[in-house]
Amino acid sequence: MAARTGKEYISGLRDGREVWIGGQRVSDVTEFEPFAGAVQSVAGLYDLQHDHADDCLFTHPETGEPTNISHLIPRSREDIARRGTALAHAARYSVGLLGRSPDYVNVSLAGHAGRSDVWSRNGNEEGAANLVRFQADLARDDLALTHAIIRPTVDKGIGDLAAADGQMALHKVADTADGIVVRGAMVLSTLAPFSDEVAVYPGQPLPKDAHKYAIAFSAPIASPGLRLLCRDAFSTDMAHFDAPFSGRFDEQDAFLIFDDVEIPRSRVFIDGNTEVWNAAMMNGWTANIMQQTTIRAEAKLRFAYELVSRFCKSINASDPRTKELLGELWTYAEMTRALLVAAEAGAREWGNGIWFCDERPFRALRPTLPQWFPRVNEIIKLLGSHNLLATPSEAAFDNPELRPLLDKYLQGANRFDAKERVRLFRAAWDFAGTALGGRNELYERFYLGSAARSYQLDHDVAQFEMSESLVDPLLRIAEAAEKDEQAPAFI
Repeated sequence: MAARTGKEYISGLRDGREVWIGGQRVSDVTEFEPFAGAVQSVAGLYDLQHDHADDCLFTHPETGEPTNISHLIPRSREDIARRGTALAHAARYSVGLLGRSPDYVNVSLAGHAGRSDVWSRNGNEEGAANLVRFQADLARDDLALTHAIIRPTVDKGIGDLAAADGQMALHKVADTADGIVVRGAMVLSTLAPFSDEVAVYPGQPLPKDAHKYAIAFSAPIASPGLRLLCRDAFSTDMAHFDAPFSGRFDEQDAFLIFDDVEIPRSRVFIDGNTEVWNAAMMNGWTANIMQQTTIRAEAKLRFAYELVSRFCKSINASDPRTKELLGELWTYAEMTRALLVAAEAGAREWGNGIWFCDERPFRALRPTLPQWFPRVNEIIKLLGSHNLLATPSEAAFDNPELRPLLDKYLQGANRFDAKERVRLFRAAWDFAGTALGGRNELYERFYLGSAARSYQLDHDVAQFEMSESLVDPLLRIAEAAEKDEQAPAFI
């Protein structure tokens, strides 16, 4: 199979998967009304790759079939650039609101397969070979893949692995003739109800002796024994005018319960090897996946800046404080773009023939974005103020009795009519203030991991990267002055 269409993607979701929301089991995620909008939006991404085939598809060297570039294992700076162009199309499609579009995990798996030398350490050659084959299958079949890398939190005092006598966190319980059996739970798997498979792979380090928890694999969502418990749906069947995002981009988040799920041996990438588990995310993962993350972030931040600028123009808000806040929004978008340019320009070969971006700009951005996005929402609310709530629905504008009143009393400045003004403020509220807006803010805060831990790691790594000192020459000047000696040149 080559690059799929949206219709082919939707057909693949009708596989008998066990998906629950509230107390209801969803028999068909493609027809269930709270899910339908998101399913159609993800399907749109599959159609998008054909609409922009020159940018989004490449001819696979082994199959000769058109394949999405997010599956490409980059072997040059040119590959990095080509992939970036394709990722930008997907990011702009949802203005960055689909945080877990399939290209996210595609890029991650391509990076892991490209660093098979890391995965084959400590006797894990079979697991590494399985990973490489699976990534090739993923590309060939153009599957929608999600991941699950976080364990349930029960008692932070004892840690996630120790909860419930070590039985709650996902772990291996048995070997079979054909694979392994796993049991336990993982959270939080975004896009899981709308994915073909879920990949479990390293996200956080494990103690050296935590062998039964060091399992990496991929499993079809419809695997017997795999249950998906979804959070409340934040989607809506309101008109696009009324809620342009909530009806389309509620990508869902699911709690995954593995009730003795058998994983075929060919789909097992790590089986108890804690050394490989702890090494897998430390050898280029950030330099690889953060290209997709940064491209999506830049699209979302630039959209927010444009949207807020426009609704401010609709009420002629141009005072210094408004301009200051708009300028703050612009700096977030521009700094994200600039860091992406720097990272791509510094791309290099990382080992095993694979190319990733320069990791340093991404390391700086990774703990910073989680602070920027909540601030963006705050600025939207500060500048939107009561106007975010003075927003009649499209049905009100369609009412012949109400329309003249709305046109008179909700008209905007700068030639914005009432309906266009209301449309802008409704979009801003759906972006920042609705249930979907609140969920997206929480997602942006935490999906890149702990900002505090990232800052600590940034400092530790920076100590090894620093070469020429700027401090020592200055101190030598002061020391020479104290001794009344000829001071050395500073530079």
